[in-house]
Amino acid sequence: MDCDDEVMLTVRITAAERALLRDLARGHGGDLSGVAVDGLLEVIPSLHDDGSVLPLLRVLARPAPFAVTLWLPAPVADLLPLLGERLVRTGGPAAGPASAALSAALRLWLAGDRAVLAAGLARLHGGCGPLPESADGGAGRVRVAA
Repeated sequence: MDCDDEVMLTVRITAAERALLRDLARGHGGDLSGVAVDGLLEVIPSLHDDGSVLPLLRVLARPAPFAVTLWLPAPVADLLPLLGERLVRTGGPAAGPASAALSAALRLWLAGDRAVLAAGLARLHGGCGPLPESADGGAGRVRVAA
């Protein structure tokens, strides 16, 4: 995928969420961004109305000291401002609605049971094992900062 087809966003997550994301990514080629996209595709469809956004607001209320930069396919990133607008309408943060929506949706997905998340990823990828690494080994696509 060309860089023009991806959008870079930074999310705020906890140390435990970061460790879980890294662990899940290790089982799928080490691509944090790819695993995050898979999680978003699993969680975003369940957020179909303002009432379903309340769990996102609860997730956002908890402190998240770590920043993780992710690359998302443009069509997935295009969904986030819509979710961000819904968050703002229901009392969420007004600044950076796409990034806040990504953080909240990713954190909501990571709050699930580890085994269920891993099984969902395996099912999504047809049980074919790890995803192939990108040409740069994935190292250039993810930056984790404290």
